[in-house]
Amino acid sequence: MKFFRLDLLTLLISLFILSSCKNQDTLGLGLPTANQANGGLIDTSTIYTNTVLDDSVSTSGALPKNPLAYFNDPVFGVTQSDLATDLNLPASSAYTLPIGTLYIDSVRLVLKYANGFYGDSLSSKYKVNVYQLNEKYNTGTIYYNTKKWSYNSSNLLGSLTFNARSHDSIKITRIIKGAPDTLYKVVPQIRIPIAPSFINNNFFNASSTTLASNAIFTNNVRGLYITIDKSKTTGAGGIIMFTPADSLAIYYRAVNGATIDTNAVYLSVNNLAASITHTYTTTIQTELSDTITPKGSVYLQGLGGLRARIKFPHLLANLRNSLKGRKNLPDSDIILNRAELVVSVNPGSNIPYTPASKLTMYKFDLAHQRSSVEDAVTSNPLSGGVGVFGGFYNNTTNQYHFVITNYLQNLLLKKTVDYGTFIAPIDIINTTSVDIAPTSQVGARTVAAGGTVSTSPYKMKLNIIYTKVAK
Repeated sequence: MKFFRLDLLTLLISLFILSSCKNQDTLGLGLPTANQANGGLIDTSTIYTNTVLDDSVSTSGALPKNPLAYFNDPVFGVTQSDLATDLNLPASSAYTLPIGTLYIDSVRLVLKYANGFYGDSLSSKYKVNVYQLNEKYNTGTIYYNTKKWSYNSSNLLGSLTFNARSHDSIKITRIIKGAPDTLYKVVPQIRIPIAPSFINNNFFNASSTTLASNAIFTNNVRGLYITIDKSKTTGAGGIIMFTPADSLAIYYRAVNGATIDTNAVYLSVNNLAASITHTYTTTIQTELSDTITPKGSVYLQGLGGLRARIKFPHLLANLRNSLKGRKNLPDSDIILNRAELVVSVNPGSNIPYTPASKLTMYKFDLAHQRSSVEDAVTSNPLSGGVGVFGGFYNNTTNQYHFVITNYLQNLLLKKTVDYGTFIAPIDIINTTSVDIAPTSQVGARTVAAGGTVSTSPYKMKLNIIYTKVAK
């Protein structure tokens, strides 16, 4: 019995090895050779493309990345993103002031860089301004990129002129109680000087009732509004990402008789929300004015900017007929071994700004809600996972590739309906699933060649490896 099992295992392994040596056109069918018709490769460009606006984006809460931006892109136009923040008591709980008379040495709003800077990091210089909100930042409220915040623009709390150095650590002075202050290295960040009067008015001189409750404190202080002063920013600018784990650092002296104690206390910034505006160039406005007629280029932009709608108008007719040939095979006898959408970047558009590192692809369901295409559902046994599905930018070929075999097969078999298919920039941070929701966590953009009407040799196309199966 043991030898029988071994022989069977050997036979199965041999069959697997032999089947893997077949031509790629007939792989993966699991059908008898007698039932197979000739296969082949179709390179078709029956694709219509248009640039359309992306959906609004939820930007509130403790997101990993939060955009502060002023970016003047010669192709797309001006993108500006301001940040509204909450401001909390230390540890977001009741706080008792130090004993003695308090003198402020300095106050710094600390914003720590996150990965994802996009724009001109070399020659651009930025000026950032900080104001107090006129309305409270409510942590339980969902804020979108379209939110316009009310803030006290007549009272500038602080400002800083800086170059974006998102990967350069800096050294600051550490205050050590009972020991000399020392320099130490911290993660890349900017430190915006804030007027001491703001702290005296809202914190050190606050009533004990206000400091006994974080809810009361946040009601009074409301929050901060951070914006880049475009009139004082030089160069093209850029989109800068910051983490939510920031703070307002207060360095003070507590004088109690002959005793002088230097120390620091931190008001935490736990949540941010981005208010994003796009002012598009004439080129982009022209594209958006007609989203019906197929276009030769598509414009993809992060921060809830632009996406491309893709249509396969002749997939169910011309492609099916070309596969049937003279045998007039029914639809169910057409097997797609592999279907790949190839998206090429327009030549020259990758200089000086690199195209988005990753694009996502999704479809609309019957209710016109975003839904994953079959090949992007990692729990689907027919899906090859995130890596196989693709969407990653190849800087050697200047292309993106999507494997959408199951999606197109279902369109051919009329198991699904194309209510809308889209591609858009997405962040690369998620490696376990395919993100399809609009995002404010990627600022990059891509100019790609469109589909059928494009005269470019780089136009968008489908590469389909198929097999026709006889009855």
